[in-house]
Amino acid sequence: MLPAKGCGMRIAVYAGVATVLAAGALVPGKVNAQAEKPRVAFQDSSRLGRPFAKDPSVIAFGGRYLMYYSLPPRPGGEQKGKFEGSGWGIGIAESRDLIHWTAIGTLQPEQPVEQDGIVAPGARVIAGRVHLFYQSYGHGPKDAICHAESSDGIHFTHDPSNPIYRPTNMPWSVGRAIDADVFVDEAKGTAFLYFATRDPKMERQMIGVAEADLKSGLGAGTWHDVSTDGPILRPELPWEQLCIEAPSVMKRGNTFYMFYAGAYNNVPQQIGVARSADGVHWTRWSDKPFLPNGAPGSWNSSESGHPGILNVGGKTYLFFQGNNTKGHTYTISMLPIAWKGDIPVPGDAASIGR
Repeated sequence: MLPAKGCGMRIAVYAGVATVLAAGALVPGKVNAQAEKPRVAFQDSSRLGRPFAKDPSVIAFGGRYLMYYSLPPRPGGEQKGKFEGSGWGIGIAESRDLIHWTAIGTLQPEQPVEQDGIVAPGARVIAGRVHLFYQSYGHGPKDAICHAESSDGIHFTHDPSNPIYRPTNMPWSVGRAIDADVFVDEAKGTAFLYFATRDPKMERQMIGVAEADLKSGLGAGTWHDVSTDGPILRPELPWEQLCIEAPSVMKRGNTFYMFYAGAYNNVPQQIGVARSADGVHWTRWSDKPFLPNGAPGSWNSSESGHPGILNVGGKTYLFFQGNNTKGHTYTISMLPIAWKGDIPVPGDAASIGR
């Protein structure tokens, strides 16, 4: 854990907008997902004037933590061909203790493929640089994965080869790629790119995977399809309904763990866990959600969704989005993960920051 700064409630001002970062009370003995006031509650009202931050991805970099998340368009700002604030963008926040977060910047669309917006960031530190993988927005079956790099985690250079990936040799997929997450295997010198896609009818959301050599630059033409025979995970359980998306992958020992979102947003979306020995072939831990939506009246009664796993310093943290407004607002929270041998379990939220 990095040195803590501050406690209680903190108000940060960024771009003229006050963002409240609350450290609320917890209900002893209950999982964070069920608490009415989560201890970690990051909100960004800079675009809509109401809290709306979703799709978190968190890394440890440069002596602090950085969170990347999706920001909605400003009202009336979804016109094609315009960039700054006109479409979806990616917000950047920082923290020293994983509890108190301050918004410090944004990544805006710059390229033609990005002109309708960019969302769902997946951040990884590779060879001392921050690599951000994200998706184009608003192109339906043609949405694809894009890539940007940074030396400081705040100022990014967009990959000139964008978009860098969409599946081309997967007949079970419509060819769309969203919700990127990259797992780096430095020992093998390779990277897995996990993504969500849909079937040719654009009805069912499923997970696929591609692979690239780390020395390749990770741009367009460097990724090759792996899951050509079918999705590595598809919705099968009642609570998953028609959707599995937002894969977030870590490795513990010799086992890969994928935290994923089941069901489309607010129906409700909930979080499940799968495991794998090779990162390609996956089985579920349980037929029940690992992290369900909250009880009626709780802050996340509409959903607990879009996981982002952070595994650092021997500890594991699950970031996720929630709301109780059917998607009118979104808050990002975090739950520590405890381990019983090789089994992940929701941890004690009251221990965050100790």
